[in-house]
Amino acid sequence: MSQVQLELPDGSVKEFASGSTPQDVARSIGEGLARQSVAARLNGRNVDLSVPIVEDCRIELITLNSPEGLDIYRHTAAHLMAHAVKSLYGDDVQVTIGPSIENGFYYDFYSTKQTFSPEMFDVIEKKMEELAAADLPIVREEMTRDEAISLFRGMGESYKVQLIEDLPDGTVSLYRQGDFVDLCRGPHLPTTKLIKAFKLTGVAGAYWRGSEKNAMLQRIYATAFPDRKVLKAYLEKLEEARKRDHRKLGRELDLFSFSDEAGAGLVIWHPKGALLRTLLEDFERREHLRRGYDIVMGPQILRTELWKTSGHYENYRENMYFTEIDEQSYGVKPMNCLAHMLIYKSKMRSYRDLPLRYFELGTVHRHEKSGVLHGLLRVRGFTQDDAHILCAPEQLDAEIKGVLKFVQDVMGIFGFEYEMEISTRPEKSIGSDADWERATKALMAALEDSGLPFEVNEGDGAFYGPKIDIKLKDALDRRWQCATIQCDFTLPERFDLTYVGSDGEKHRPVMVHRVILGAIERFVGVLIEHFAGNFPLWISPVQAVIINVTDNQADYVGQVYEKLLAGGVRIKKDLRNEKLGFKIREAQMEKIPYMLVVGDREMEGGLVAPRDRTGKTLDPMTPEQFVQFVQDECKLYH
Repeated sequence: MSQVQLELPDGSVKEFASGSTPQDVARSIGEGLARQSVAARLNGRNVDLSVPIVEDCRIELITLNSPEGLDIYRHTAAHLMAHAVKSLYGDDVQVTIGPSIENGFYYDFYSTKQTFSPEMFDVIEKKMEELAAADLPIVREEMTRDEAISLFRGMGESYKVQLIEDLPDGTVSLYRQGDFVDLCRGPHLPTTKLIKAFKLTGVAGAYWRGSEKNAMLQRIYATAFPDRKVLKAYLEKLEEARKRDHRKLGRELDLFSFSDEAGAGLVIWHPKGALLRTLLEDFERREHLRRGYDIVMGPQILRTELWKTSGHYENYRENMYFTEIDEQSYGVKPMNCLAHMLIYKSKMRSYRDLPLRYFELGTVHRHEKSGVLHGLLRVRGFTQDDAHILCAPEQLDAEIKGVLKFVQDVMGIFGFEYEMEISTRPEKSIGSDADWERATKALMAALEDSGLPFEVNEGDGAFYGPKIDIKLKDALDRRWQCATIQCDFTLPERFDLTYVGSDGEKHRPVMVHRVILGAIERFVGVLIEHFAGNFPLWISPVQAVIINVTDNQADYVGQVYEKLLAGGVRIKKDLRNEKLGFKIREAQMEKIPYMLVVGDREMEGGLVAPRDRTGKTLDPMTPEQFVQFVQDECKLYH
């Protein structure tokens, strides 16, 4: 029998009989590895464990404890869920697509007869358990494109037919388990019995292929883990996330709302929410002024010709709103960079003027599809802490490092850990290869010199330049995209921005686009969930509430209120004729940091009796002492 030479990840070479499978290779190394293996990579191509190896190659086994292995596990679980749904509801339901996603998977179904709801999850999960226990082999099949179309058309699966019709001529791969078959590239687990722990978590609507012009599908979300204990821990974290949901807390704390009358994705800020974002914006202005930024402001609409010059019209038009005034077309700005370039261009610049750092809390509007709108985290109108740095090429490295330090300082203030990645040139972009390479290298060099680890996210840069994306980690270890640093050689060229160098000649500046918190709306949403609504004292819309015990203290409460207000404390008073315990519990539900209780003893002594929202009591103090206490707690942020 002929032999094949297989190179293992450690560089060693082993000889196996031709036709051996990756599963055979895993068993030859150890039964533990064989149990953990879910697929393999042959010369960089992912394959099932059952694929015969008939030529020399490099082999890597993909195990369950790797991100890729978990992804395969969940993709197989998606097939199991679709199998269960088809077993239960038959021809009433058509299957479409079911990928794995971060922390789980989903499957989209089309049906005019079944409306899925969480109440149906137990039934679907029970059927999934039955199919998993049946130990059904998961077998890959290949056939021609026409044969696959014929197969799925005969099954009444019109969405699968559409998918196959979009594929080029050639071989199509399917996966079969029992009486269920699905179009799929693979790889998959070898049998259903390996799927041990799963849970359906939600249902939502989704348009076929993401287009509002297509049919509405029903998307069932779920998650799966190889270990039941890990699943249990994840579900507990999910439950905590539901409690912290900013949409729920935003309503309960009376911070903001949305209205169908106003329009989808447009935030209406209530007094406490507007004060919260004002505190954040004031903090931003102070921090930028300290770092040598100039505050600027641009118009909400600019002529469409300008958006054509920038490349937005060609590359970003579908995300913009347009209007017409006096037969002249205007674009509502989705970004703030154009006005900042016009400020730069308003007069001749010298190398001595650089760098110029323009900062704007700029409100922008982007046409997001209704299906992706999500509370404050994805809206159509939002305000960015947007800045553009125009500098000489030799200043670029120092400016990028300065922004990185700015991000580090601010994330430290809020207590966020974060990760960084560099997003490179997307398919739809402007500018030369040389400019993109220069910009990407500049970002990488700044990160490397700063000793900051990063990942590379291929093809996810802005259309005009690569970027560093900073993803902060919240209290539940979730990642949120907020800060961004983009390096741009292209727009200064398009707008013919120049400066006079020390040689008396004109030179082209480089532009750094950057945000620190990102969209204020999104950052507020992240803050709400990170702190579960228990904001730090310095950004709490209400820092304290004065609570009287009886009506006898009403006048004294008014006096204390005026003193605290004059001292800069964000204060309110509760003089309602309710029991003291009830008023304290309500203040705790409102997540107010301090309750200042006033009874006859406090009134006679000119004091207040503070207690914090956790129930801890502080020693009685005068109103003036409480003002100083608040100022001391907040002084680091002013």
